[in-house]
Amino acid sequence: MLTTLSSGIGWLAFSALAHARSGLAAQQPHFPARAKRVIFLTMRGGPSHVDLFDHKPELIKRDGKTASLGRDSSGAKLFGPVHPLKQFGKSGQWMTMLYPKLAQHADDLCIINSMHTDLPNHAQAFGQMHTGSFQFVRPSIGAWTLYGLGTENENLPGFITLNPPADNGGAQNYGSAFLPAICQGTRIGGSQLPELYAALLNKDAAPGPPMKNITSANVPRDLQRAQIDLIRGLNEHKLERDGIHPEIEGAIESFELAFRMQSEVPEVLDLRSEPEHILKLYGIGQGKDQFARQCLLARRMAEAGVRFIEIASPGNWDHHNRLRELLATNCASTDQPIAALLTDLKSRGMLKDTLVVWAGEFGRTPYAQSGDGRDHNHKGYSIWMAGGGVKGGLTYGATDEVGHKAERNPMHIHDWHATILHLLGLDHTKLTYSYGGRNFRLTNVSGEVAMGILA
Repeated sequence: MLTTLSSGIGWLAFSALAHARSGLAAQQPHFPARAKRVIFLTMRGGPSHVDLFDHKPELIKRDGKTASLGRDSSGAKLFGPVHPLKQFGKSGQWMTMLYPKLAQHADDLCIINSMHTDLPNHAQAFGQMHTGSFQFVRPSIGAWTLYGLGTENENLPGFITLNPPADNGGAQNYGSAFLPAICQGTRIGGSQLPELYAALLNKDAAPGPPMKNITSANVPRDLQRAQIDLIRGLNEHKLERDGIHPEIEGAIESFELAFRMQSEVPEVLDLRSEPEHILKLYGIGQGKDQFARQCLLARRMAEAGVRFIEIASPGNWDHHNRLRELLATNCASTDQPIAALLTDLKSRGMLKDTLVVWAGEFGRTPYAQSGDGRDHNHKGYSIWMAGGGVKGGLTYGATDEVGHKAERNPMHIHDWHATILHLLGLDHTKLTYSYGGRNFRLTNVSGEVAMGILA
């Protein structure tokens, strides 16, 4: 078995050296961090803020009257919330009654009602939410986080995305662009869901890893190690010859990570070790529970040291019509799992240093479309965050009286990204990468931290 590389460095010593200088090595933040990790709950399609978190008495009062909101409204009629909002918790947070279990965490939530982004198109807004840019291929926020902080567990990917959508930019939303390839997100689920989740969808399934090709039935582990060492030696020789070759460096690190993953990934992804009361808490086994399993997996991954975990919603929130019916369906499929995730993190003492984010790419108009739906609205919408150093029980910012445009404490995508990085102990102006003759950063040339939401 090959135990040394062409340079003569012993494998163990070389492995330690390579890990220390790779994008995976744990690094110190710029200043003490409030959050160690992020769980990003992506509600794709543009959830209607005025039906969920942005209570507007004036919109209710003027329901059915012609809107006078400039050319955007085009004479459309204002459309009040299709389901009532109510105040919850000691803080009196306004929330939809379609989220009864999440509402029990009202005092943990920081609801931001003044988000805005640049364009009201799905692909561009979804890309900007993830990368800060709607025009160019840029590293995702998960990749920037991993680049800045490294990972806490070298046997797992530092950035994992569960069931990501294939549209609206696809892999670019969890890609690393010009950052080191090892910083890109590892996809689990999505178009390969039947193969990757075969064991997870049924807790009584036969034992074995629920991730395809994570182990080999034909090649023993020591021979795998020998193969990887040989390939690594060849790649190292090419690197010495070329000088700089990011693709080769990324391949070397990916091979090593994949080899190490064999020992830990199957255990992390196997939910059969969870007690029955936890499965019941998340709603697993009570019907369509794919999203519930993903939320539980997110907790397990966070516990195992994954730095950034993203979960895509099971349905699309793009409600151009049938808003009353479809909004209720979306809320019903996400309410219990999200509330359970917050409960579970809190009971384990993890919520205080885990930043949980719920967000879509934009919101919806306060006026009607197709009679019973809403169009896209990028000028004002709502998201919420919990744990990880944000103030719970806080409603931050506000849109105008009918929920059309952010007016008080407006928060652009760059401001939001700057704030997330700040909570992770990273100065967004200093987290840069030199590429193409300039220093790039997630927030481009703008972005201000929303100090008002910090606990």
